[in-house]
Amino acid sequence: MRHKKHKYKIGSNPTHRQAIIKGLALDIITHGKVKTTHAKCKAVQPYLEKLITIAKNDSVANRRLVSSRLPKKDVVKKLFSEVSPKYKERKGGYTRVVKLADGRVGDNAEMSYIMLV
Repeated sequence: MRHKKHKYKIGSNPTHRQAIIKGLALDIITHGKVKTTHAKCKAVQPYLEKLITIAKNDSVANRRLVSSRLPKKDVVKKLFSEVSPKYKERKGGYTRVVKLADGRVGDNAEMSYIMLV
């Protein structure tokens, strides 16, 4: 049975999908919010929330775990020093997805913002 095996189809193959999710996570941590399609927002949300949950407890093991999932050292440093201390008392729900009224110009895809709360 394939219960709870849903993946958003945001690329041609699984490695492309994972690369898109990692890139979006890097941009969200760096800039605070990103405008992209709604499917990509919903796909990156659990990935990013798990990273922030790991980063709330600052230890060498957690830094190595996060750096194995995010390729850039400066983003990992920002995640541990600036982003995660804001959510020490929060139990979850670190991101927000806001749908936009208009679709994308070329193909009318649903667009959304994903931002850190």
